[in-house]
Amino acid sequence: MAQDMSFLDDYLVRPDPQAARLGATVSGIDQTGATVETRVVTERALTLYLNAQEIVTMMTIGDHPDALALGYLLNQNMLKRGDVVDAVDYDEELEVVVVRTPERTNFEEKLKKKTLTSGCAQGTAFGDLMEAIDEIELPKAELRTSWLYALTKKINTTPSLYLEAGAIHGCVLCQADRPLVYMEDVGRHNAVDKVAGWMFRHNVDPAKMIFYTTGRLTSEMVIKTVRMGIPVLVSRSGFTEWGVELARKAGLTLIGRARGKRFVALAGERNIVFDQDPDTVEEEGGRSRRKGAGGDD
Repeated sequence: MAQDMSFLDDYLVRPDPQAARLGATVSGIDQTGATVETRVVTERALTLYLNAQEIVTMMTIGDHPDALALGYLLNQNMLKRGDVVDAVDYDEELEVVVVRTPERTNFEEKLKKKTLTSGCAQGTAFGDLMEAIDEIELPKAELRTSWLYALTKKINTTPSLYLEAGAIHGCVLCQADRPLVYMEDVGRHNAVDKVAGWMFRHNVDPAKMIFYTTGRLTSEMVIKTVRMGIPVLVSRSGFTEWGVELARKAGLTLIGRARGKRFVALAGERNIVFDQDPDTVEEEGGRSRRKGAGGDD
């Protein structure tokens, strides 16, 4: 029986895995020596400026550069919710995006204090990583297991580069049992920044949102989720110890290894409402696993 895909209409933004600019077909051989063709994702350099100051050059698949730029600045504490942005200008030929604000800013000291993180590619966090954990109070929000089971099934069957080609991470902004904004990129920090930037652009209230990621639940992922003000973080992958510690300190509900009927909660357990019997939930099928995935992604 064909699966009902009507839930795709709930998305405000979702991947286009067939977009020519985001991938290419490459020929090679497999383990038997037979010729094969496979889909691979693109990588492009994108240099971000805040007004006249160059901030960073990121490797990205190249979609939603405006959201990526805004989200990066928000999650590095270079912009704050409520700040005014005059314009976000993107030049595809020069591979440059410029975020323009009314007042000139100087982040030289923060650039000097940059800290390498566990994110893919060249993720960095500037200044004091603990600022968000110490200053932001997350709203109390319940998570129903019926929502969790519905979300994981919908997200894992949504057409995406994650399923088509692998070598990529996805992040999804959700409300209750509905996935709303699905962003992908070669680095998980880029994917989460795109969601943060989209939320900023559309003035989204994070209090009732759920954040889903295909990547590991690291300290970086927890800090960025807290900075966005989202009270629930879910992943199909595993945890790091510091990620769990920070989630508990911030009051973040942290769900990992969410696949099919299975999940593990290591923070915010009291916020979970068990309103669906796991025996009524199907196990995850092979189509939901990205190409080349194994163990904790």
